[in-house]
Amino acid sequence: MAATPAINWQLTVDSGDPHAQADFWAAALGYEVEDHDAFIAGLVEQGYVTEADYMVRNGRRVFNKGTGIRHPEDSKERGEAKHRILFLKVPEGKRVKNRLHMDLTVGPERREAEVSRLEALGATILARVEEAEGVHVTMADPEGNEFCVQ
Repeated sequence: MAATPAINWQLTVDSGDPHAQADFWAAALGYEVEDHDAFIAGLVEQGYVTEADYMVRNGRRVFNKGTGIRHPEDSKERGEAKHRILFLKVPEGKRVKNRLHMDLTVGPERREAEVSRLEALGATILARVEEAEGVHVTMADPEGNEFCVQ
């Protein structure tokens, strides 16, 4: 049987404020918020996008409906990111526990410093867990999405 080639991925996260979520997760992961300014300018010039479709944030045009972050080593070309998180605006808030969450693996020697850094960015501690399988801290991002630091 032939080996399956590696699959590039994009995780999509429903958000009340996708731009604030992108800022949080970019800082948390060391990722970069995507710059769509030139792309939006081109779409405006072609008549596909109007001023109602975007806003200016940090001096750059961004889509109202969402934005993405990507690993700093990923291609900057549109559609070519290998490790991307897309934050999309939705009208409803988070209601139940996540069925999917990220584990940020930093190691036991860095865990507490990382938890403190993430708290300073706006995350909250939900639980400190010590199990036979290991120790981790369950946290929530600014919109309540759970993740673990181990």
